[in-house]
Amino acid sequence: MQETMQNELSDMNYSVLDLAVITEGQTPADAIQNSRDLARHVEEWGYTRFWMAEHHNMENIASSATSVLIGHVAEATSMLRVGSGGVMLPNHSPLIIAEQFGTLASIYPGRIDLGLGRAPGTDQVTAQAIRPDRMQQVRQFPQNVKQLQQYFSGDNRSSNVRAIPGEGTEVPIWILGSSTDSAHLAAALGLPYVFASHFSPGQLMAALKVYREKFQPSDQLSEPFVMPCVNVVAADTDQQAEYLATSLKQMFMGVVTGERKPMPPPVDDMSTVWNTRQKMAVEQMLKYTFIGSGETIKGKVAKFVEQTAADELMIATYIFDHKQRLKSHRIFAEIMREDNS
Repeated sequence: MQETMQNELSDMNYSVLDLAVITEGQTPADAIQNSRDLARHVEEWGYTRFWMAEHHNMENIASSATSVLIGHVAEATSMLRVGSGGVMLPNHSPLIIAEQFGTLASIYPGRIDLGLGRAPGTDQVTAQAIRPDRMQQVRQFPQNVKQLQQYFSGDNRSSNVRAIPGEGTEVPIWILGSSTDSAHLAAALGLPYVFASHFSPGQLMAALKVYREKFQPSDQLSEPFVMPCVNVVAADTDQQAEYLATSLKQMFMGVVTGERKPMPPPVDDMSTVWNTRQKMAVEQMLKYTFIGSGETIKGKVAKFVEQTAADELMIATYIFDHKQRLKSHRIFAEIMREDNS
């Protein structure tokens, strides 16, 4: 069984989720440059997509102007699909997003993806500052996704409101989620589904079941397509990977405590940093986090793919040192490309 699972990995596409994470001592400009550099490398290593996520009012994340960064990354690469993982649609007018991503698709044809979520991507005070009627827009999320599809279609040319650029680009839309609510929507619209199991693992299996059972074919997609996201920290040895992963754990501890500071360097002993309650909360969030050497991670990833029947895998890698982060992505690519047949 293990050999069969590993052979399946070599046939699977694998992609990157990046937040332009700011580490201690860095500026946002440094983080953005590192994201661009990472994208160039992962393109060489056979990754399919490089997605960036919309977040606001966070000292440790520089990807707030998501569409701008997507263009910055797309310009530095030539074949990699670049997109959002995701744009938080209730923060925006569907027309503006259609124009932004239509412009990107016009400059980089066949390479732009639009992943959509409905969470605020920030705290409630900031969400209110972004859009005072946001909760109304959350309720209208399904209708706004359909409106986006209309703006991207060639059929929209006879409408009074048109997205130019955008019209006729048919930018592929993905639904992002962390619950069965998003699974129902993705299935009803016949869109590919991305699950945020890298930080919200609780409803993963239930959501995938709902999505596959309820899926309705669409012009974009004839069969269900699932891309779960997981955390990966790979290194030469399990011990080194566990050490590097303490930065990831500290960053998620900031989510628990509400202190979103720049990502700190690794520590020798996490017990000096967190208490028992924080440890339990972080470990629950990081259920689908694969840490270790290439061989260790390969077994864990193969098991995860078998359990979820994933069609593609997206990884998030939070490591303090940029060179070590590059190395982790290279090791993961070697795992996915290795053929043991």
